[in-house]
Formats: sequence, structure tokens, C-alpha cells
Amino acid sequence: MSAPVLRRHKEILEIARRTGRVTVEALAERLGVTPQTIRKDLNDLSANSLLSRVHGGAVITSGIDNLAYEARREVAREEKRAIGEAVAALIPDNASIFINIGTTTEEVARALAARRGLLVITNNLNVVDLLYRQPEIEVIVVGGRVRAVDRAAVGAFAVDFIRSFKVDFAVIGASAIDEDGTLLDFDMNEVQVSQAIIQNARQVVLAADSSKLGRPAPVRIGHIGEVSVFVTDKLASPTLLSVCESHEVRVVQTGG
Repeated sequence: MSAPVLRRHKEILEIARRTGRVTVEALAERLGVTPQTIRKDLNDLSANSLLSRVHGGAVITSGIDNLAYEARREVAREEKRAIGEAVAALIPDNASIFINIGTTTEEVARALAARRGLLVITNNLNVVDLLYRQPEIEVIVVGGRVRAVDRAAVGAFAVDFIRSFKVDFAVIGASAIDEDGTLLDFDMNEVQVSQAIIQNARQVVLAADSSKLGRPAPVRIGHIGEVSVFVTDKLASPTLLSVCESHEVRVVQTGG
């Protein structure tokens, strides 16, 4: 591999590690090469498990560590906003809701802010910031140890607190989704909270953008068959779509 290609690969990886996601168009403009060259670069980096290809670009790959929370906010920002609005449209006024930690679930909370008669129970202090001033929404904060990295309340106390409720809807995210429908995450404490939320809701809505499909993560949350509705920007995997159909999971694709 030539020195210019190696330098370009190094710069692409540095950008990806700072922002979480890179796009073909932005990289081509920044590095002064054609989009075709960038696509080949991203394919090469993906083949070496340094990046994961997604539509229009790539995201940083890690099998054991998630991206920093602020970087995660920048990944698929517009897709997450559309997903949040679509999830909010599924939830009627005067409903009770669990909302878990996650940058996509935050977009759901943002889209719910003008609604009436909601009871929101959350372990996500970012969601609390978005909703606690809304006069028509009652917010209950899950107790427990607060992680500084993302302001999530986790741990055994948080799990026990969640088990005190039975709500109409749970809105959860996942860091990774296998094609067989397995839902995965990076942190055991976070997974235990997610599992408790799933077990104590009448309907479960999974909100996850397409970059999560096929991404490696080590801890199993559960299976997509436990979900009522899966809202994503695009589900390009026929295998996962078939799994959803076989388990009667409704799929909502905001990208068409």
C-alpha cells in the first residue's frame, strides 16, 4: 500500500475517532480525492475491522467499547431525529413510558415534549433535562449510581426501582443488532436496566438506526422477538426483516 493511501487511511481513522462517523462526501471534499477513492478507502478499512460501513459512509468499530457519548450524538444525527419523531407518533397522550439511556431515546423524549398527560420514568438524566419543565408531563427519575460518561442511573437499585412499575410503553435502544435478532450492548449494568424495562412494559419499542446492524458488542440484552415495534431509518437486511416478520414485530422505516 502506497504512502499517500496510508496517510489518508490514518487521517480517516482520526476523524472517525473524533466524530464517531464519517461520510463519503465530506471526506472526499476534505482530503481532495474522488468519492470513488474514499469508498475504496472505507472498504479497505472495513475489511481490516477498523471501521464499519454504513450507508453513505462508515462508523468506528469496537467489539468491546462503545463510542464516547458526545460522539454517539453525532452519529446518524438526522436519522435519530426522524426515528425519535416516529416513535413519539406511536405513543398516545395519557400514557406511561419507560425511556432508557441512549442518544436515540433522547430524540424520542425531545419529540414527546409537547404532549399531554404523560408519565415518563427514566434512568437517563439527559431525558430529565428535556422533559421536567413540561407542565403536562410527570417525570420520575430512576434511582441508582449515576455514570459520569452518559448520566445514566444504573446498578441493582435502579433495576429494583424499575420493577416497581408496569407501564404502557418502553422505549429502548441497543448498541448492536445481529442479523439473527439478538440485541447487544457494551455494559452489563446498562443491559440489566434494559432487561428490567422490557419485562415491565406492555409494549416495547426499539429505536435504533441502521448503523447498529451487524456491529459487534459483547453483552446480550435479549432478542428482537421481545419487541413490539422496531423503528429504524432503514432495514436493509432481508434476514433480520424475516426474523421480525416471524416474531410479529412491526417494522417502521423512517427513510422509506
